[in-house]
Amino acid sequence: MKSVIIGSGVLAVAVGLGVYTWQTTNAVPDPCGNTTVAGAAIGGPFELVSETGATVTDTDVITKPTLVYFGYTFCPDVCPLDSMRNAIAADILADQGVDIGTVFISVDPARDTPQVVGDFTDNFHADMIGLTGSPDQVRAASQAYKTYYRAVEGDPEYYLVDHSTQTYLMFPDTGFATFFRRDTPAEQVAEITACFAGQLG
Repeated sequence: MKSVIIGSGVLAVAVGLGVYTWQTTNAVPDPCGNTTVAGAAIGGPFELVSETGATVTDTDVITKPTLVYFGYTFCPDVCPLDSMRNAIAADILADQGVDIGTVFISVDPARDTPQVVGDFTDNFHADMIGLTGSPDQVRAASQAYKTYYRAVEGDPEYYLVDHSTQTYLMFPDTGFATFFRRDTPAEQVAEITACFAGQLG
């Protein structure tokens, strides 16, 4: 967002970090033994572009219990590991007869075209949905989920993006259930997700 003045950029970073700190410091136990955010209004309507190039909304992609993650495909380590963890959790649940979805939303729309996010998600799970969009669409989705991201200044082609790394468990009718930190193992993600699916599904 080159058109944004420096002062606004600093404010955006501060707000993003503040939201992330608020999320991680206002966590309380949830009914399934994980932690959730007290009084959080996480999630909401969004309009993005799928890996097929089609415009989709949140109701198109969150049709069952769904793990939602914000990252980017050029991410050197965190995003691939988190995406693989979510994919493994989905496979564990499938073996238990619990059907969930996995969604990867890019916070790097300049590089992450629909084909790029599609190729990325196909590396982890055949059913993982990759989403991108215009900078405004991505920003709106990020704000709805209270995530933080910021491109690091440097090489215009090989820059990195700072971003929050929590994965959200969302339901089509009831919305946000809980979130998982990146150090939560796949087995625990699956166990907690199955618990919520039994209660809310």
